[in-house]
Amino acid sequence: MASRINTNFTLIPNQKYRRSNRRSNYVSNTLDSGSRPLSTLGNFKALPLEIFQIILKCLSVKDISMLSMVSKAVSQHIINYISTSSGSKRLLLQNFHNLVLPDKKQDTAIFEHYRSLGLLFKRCTLLLPTKERLKYIHKILAEVSCFKFSGCAAPMQCLGLSCYGMFLQTLTAGWDELECGRVFNFLCELTNFSHRIQTIVFSKPGNARKLELRIRLFCRNVLLDHWTHRHDSAFWLTRILKPWPIVYQAKLLYIIFGPISPQDGQVVWQKMIEEPTDDSSLKCLANAIKLLYNTGIKEWTPDDVIRLIDELSVVPREWLLENNARLLILSGNNICFAFMASKAVNGRSTELARLVVFLALVCEKELYCMDWAVQMMQKVCKVFNSSVEKTNFLQDVANAFAWVTMEMLHSVMSGDRDEEDRNFLNLFHLVHAQANFHKEVLYLTVNSLST
Repeated sequence: MASRINTNFTLIPNQKYRRSNRRSNYVSNTLDSGSRPLSTLGNFKALPLEIFQIILKCLSVKDISMLSMVSKAVSQHIINYISTSSGSKRLLLQNFHNLVLPDKKQDTAIFEHYRSLGLLFKRCTLLLPTKERLKYIHKILAEVSCFKFSGCAAPMQCLGLSCYGMFLQTLTAGWDELECGRVFNFLCELTNFSHRIQTIVFSKPGNARKLELRIRLFCRNVLLDHWTHRHDSAFWLTRILKPWPIVYQAKLLYIIFGPISPQDGQVVWQKMIEEPTDDSSLKCLANAIKLLYNTGIKEWTPDDVIRLIDELSVVPREWLLENNARLLILSGNNICFAFMASKAVNGRSTELARLVVFLALVCEKELYCMDWAVQMMQKVCKVFNSSVEKTNFLQDVANAFAWVTMEMLHSVMSGDRDEEDRNFLNLFHLVHAQANFHKEVLYLTVNSLST
């Protein structure tokens, strides 16, 4: 039976929160084009509406944004201009696929345009309640098909969702968590997000590849990648993950941050279980784990994150231990030690010993300082309660080096030519890792005796 979804996590209280200085009838007055005669237009009052809109056409988006703060009446005129076909055509640029300029200059230009547009909408709708604010903005942006969840036929070559994310980040910057929660709920309803998530987490990995890709692009480009403060990114990632049981959290994390095919952008599910991978395939996953562990989000305890890593290492099946070790190294000292200490406390000494071997192997391959692996082992030894447990663990580490060496030697002898070359190189690195690891242990022993 599938686990039940925690639907209460993102529900918003019924109590209404109103900003100060709002009028209850402002919504209808602002969005109604036939509002009462304007009295705060200043010198603009003498201008016909057509001339005022011609002036707006001559201004940049940033200038229009500044002008919107002059008065409520001017802001209303600007809102009316945005709602016109000429205004929306000018402001809602849609050249998301025509990437003709070198060095991503056009990418930067269109991102800056939507950053400025987000600020314009933020100022124009300042006095609206959040719900009405979002409805109005959606009404305007609905004209852009590439802003929709499945609106673009070529999502990998499209900047639409990234521009939408830039717009959203600028719009909501500085909002409190309650209002940002309202935004997330609004987007979920708009895109049927929860149902789509349910479809992929209940399906076998790879059975819904196109939907996996769409969810990855929407989460990364719209919700996660544009924030400058880590706490903000952690807030949105928490909204995505926390409604689901931890097994599905791990699967979602892999879909959003795991390795993808460079050809079609689809998630590569077999990457971690077939052969050793490199840092580039794991860097995004490690950064996401650090985000949840280090930003102090109240919904995540250190134990939650360690459990999440444990679940992640069997998605879709048990990873090669070398890939697991590489992920821990990339996640940083604190997370790596917490993960290893958890195994020590739970009596999983043999697993822990094999993990030490592969930590040493990754250090050897990447030319990291081997004394780091030795110091990590030494630190973990202090977790054990008795000297007998420490001695047994050290014996397990020595045995693990021997067993892993024999396993790799067997792979070299039984594999075909291509596999033999790859496996022999891996064995070569392991022998050097063992030698350098024990050398650091000897240095540590001699130094401790001399002091």
